[in-house]
Amino acid sequence: MRRGVGTGAIAKKKRAEAKYKERGSVLAEDQIVQMSKQLETFKSHLEEFASKHKQEIRKNPQFRVQFQEMCATIGVDPLASGKGFWSEMLGVGDFYYELGVQIIEVCLALKHRNGGLITLDELHQRVLKGRGKYAQEVSQDDLVRAIKKLKVMGNGFGMIPVGGSYLVQSVPAELNMDHTVVLQLAEKKGYVTVSEIKESLNWQKERASHVLDHLLKEGLAWLDSQAAGEAQYWLPALFSELSSRDVSPEEASQMTP
Repeated sequence: MRRGVGTGAIAKKKRAEAKYKERGSVLAEDQIVQMSKQLETFKSHLEEFASKHKQEIRKNPQFRVQFQEMCATIGVDPLASGKGFWSEMLGVGDFYYELGVQIIEVCLALKHRNGGLITLDELHQRVLKGRGKYAQEVSQDDLVRAIKKLKVMGNGFGMIPVGGSYLVQSVPAELNMDHTVVLQLAEKKGYVTVSEIKESLNWQKERASHVLDHLLKEGLAWLDSQAAGEAQYWLPALFSELSSRDVSPEEASQMTP
């Protein structure tokens, strides 16, 4: 009676596979150990670099951006905690906490006219003005990092990409992709109409109206029903003239918030 064909070969193959798998696990563990050692060495050098250049990191926004990028490559977040080496060495925790408070103050002061949306450029200008000329210099990158920390706190802060920059949202309004593309469409002129949305985005009138009605309801848009031809929906955060001055209720009487 013949034995099963290839039984010995199959068993031999399984033993070989088990041996290769074991060897592969050992190699993988060795690689992880090596990578961990390299990261620890890099982190140690990064700490030495921070100690040596701490004044420049504090005072120079561009240098601070490069330092943040170096930290990111090894998974170190100097802003993750208010305590520990990075906070004590650089004071970055206090710096971004202070900056976050100033961002909130600016956004609250302007909420009555922009509904909680402001361009990153205008926010930057107003924060700089509020800090005074002798305060530590602040870049837009610093603002973005501070806003991301505010966003984690769950208090309505977020950023919407518009025209190569951002709109900063400081209210917990529900904005989906439809609202975002309409904001982007309004970026050039500061306002948009139902017809422009239909033509540019190939939407039905109902969809365009639904989005604009929501922006009106949230106080993010103003309606100019007196405009020639068709009603215009103005976004105060994008309207340069409104952004450059405070608008009283009387001045805004022609637009329905």
